[in-house]
Amino acid sequence: MGSFIEDELQQVLRLQITLYACRERLLAATDPEALHDLRIALRKLRSLLQPLRGLPACDALQQQAAALGRISGPLRDLEVLLAHLQSMDMHDAVNRRQLRLLDGYRTLLADGALPALFTALDQWPQLWRQAAADAELRGLAKRVKRRLIKQQRRLAEALADPAHDRHRLRLLIKRVRYGAEAYPELSAVSANTQARLKAAQSALGDWHDRLQWLLRAEQETDLAACVDVWRTALQAAEETADLALLVLQEDFTSAE
Repeated sequence: MGSFIEDELQQVLRLQITLYACRERLLAATDPEALHDLRIALRKLRSLLQPLRGLPACDALQQQAAALGRISGPLRDLEVLLAHLQSMDMHDAVNRRQLRLLDGYRTLLADGALPALFTALDQWPQLWRQAAADAELRGLAKRVKRRLIKQQRRLAEALADPAHDRHRLRLLIKRVRYGAEAYPELSAVSANTQARLKAAQSALGDWHDRLQWLLRAEQETDLAACVDVWRTALQAAEETADLALLVLQEDFTSAE
């Protein structure tokens, strides 16, 4: 196999080991960072696979990784909320949700999405090697590079749209940033631009969290005391995000 194809294989195998370790940490139920680290490894796996979509050897693994990402997302959102409520000394609100979080861990571990992902990971090396032997991976690096450029073009167009949607921009920024991290030698994104992508993503993440918490407060009455603080924080996050997006737009305009 070529060096690019072999490197892809080794990266996926390393992530598989990390994911196994994260599962064991979740089973132990003593590590508050286990789910976070699992989702980081999952994100890295999906970022590697996303530009490879359409390859039969990768599609099943990508689908299983995406399914686990969807299932684990709300649980991670609850973790973030609990940490924030803890920082505000809202111990009663934290205690009321702690059991829900623990139940969520157990539900995630019992769900079929986790073993399905590991089954797909176990099968993937053989499928990948067979695809290479069948010449299905010929010109793969060029294909990945074209798709990374396409992602960057979509982001540039969205940034230039005066009516841009922050939710969509957050998704596009994550794809470009993580794609650049997954394929640093193929991405045209500079280190400075990556730093600006990270800053914009962080600001949009803060905005998204406060928006989701305000929606929760409409249904969960014990969060009412937080509403004024969150509304103020939401406005500040919008302003910070808009400034970060303007800087980012300059980067992608100058790159065209």
